[in-house]
Amino acid sequence: MNFAEWEPIYTEILSSFSFSRADDERSAQILASLTQCDALHEARTHISSAEEVIVCGNAPCLLDDWHALFLSHTEIERRTVIAADGAALQLHAEGLTPDIIVTDLDGICHAKERIFSMNQNKTILVIHAHGDNIAQIQSFVPLCPGPIICTTQSQPFSHVHNFGGFSDGDRAVFFAHALGAKKVTLCGFDLDDEEVDPVKRKKLIWARRLLGMLGYSV
Repeated sequence: MNFAEWEPIYTEILSSFSFSRADDERSAQILASLTQCDALHEARTHISSAEEVIVCGNAPCLLDDWHALFLSHTEIERRTVIAADGAALQLHAEGLTPDIIVTDLDGICHAKERIFSMNQNKTILVIHAHGDNIAQIQSFVPLCPGPIICTTQSQPFSHVHNFGGFSDGDRAVFFAHALGAKKVTLCGFDLDDEEVDPVKRKKLIWARRLLGMLGYSV
C-alpha cells in the first residue's frame, strides 16, 4: 500500500474513532526502538511461494470454517497460514502452528509462552503499533525469541511498514496481497457478528469496506 493512497483512509479512520495520530506514531517509534531485525524477506518467501495463503480471522466460526476446508496435513504443507491475533491460539489448540501471526497483541498477550514457543519455532510475528497498545509492546516485544515484522497504520519508516488495513483480520489480508500471494482464502471472518460491542461493530464495518478495496465481498 502506497502511503499517499492510504493516508486519506487512515485520516478518516482516526476521525471515525477519535484516535490520535500522535499516539499511533509514538507507539510505532517505541516498537522500532525495541526491534532490530526485519523478517520481511522471510515472510515474502513464505507467501509468494505458496499455492494458496489462508488468512484466519478470529470470529467464532473459525474452527467450523477451518474444518470445512478439509485440509489434510499434506495439503497444509503446500499452503501458508496467516492467523490474525487470537486466531493463532485457536489453531494451535487444534494442532496447527500458523506460519505468520498478524497481531496488535490484544488477543495473545495472556498466552505469551505459547506464542513465544511458536515464534521460536519460526512463526513470524507481524506486530502492529497503535496508540492503545504501547504497554503491551513494551512488555511483550523484548521477550520475543524469533522473527518479527513491525507495522504501523501511520507513516512507515525505517523497518516499520504499512501494508494497509486496519484491524488484525483485514490487515492480514492486505499483508498477504502486498507480499505477493497468488491466492488468498479467508477463514473465520464474520463481519455480520451481532454479538460484538459497538466499537467492534464499527471495526467490522471498516473491515468490510477495506476488504472490498481488494475485491472481496464478505
